[in-house]
Amino acid sequence: MKLNLLSCDAHRPDKRAIAECITAISSNIEKSLSIELTDIMLEGDPVDIEIEDKNFGSALRAFRKLNINYEIIE
Repeated sequence: MKLNLLSCDAHRPDKRAIAECITAISSNIEKSLSIELTDIMLEGDPVDIEIEDKNFGSALRAFRKLNINYEIIE
């Protein structure tokens, strides 16, 4: 499944937690890339990531907990 991470509504977003979340649930993203993607998303640009189907439900819960707005692409 693919997600488009749109923005983060948290008052003080935790960059480290967001990057670790992306690394943990994505199927092909390493830590350094997840840090870059987090910075891009927090600057206001959407980011596409791919998630394994078995992690999809937990990924959505994790993003909601971090106040990340997303849309399901596929």
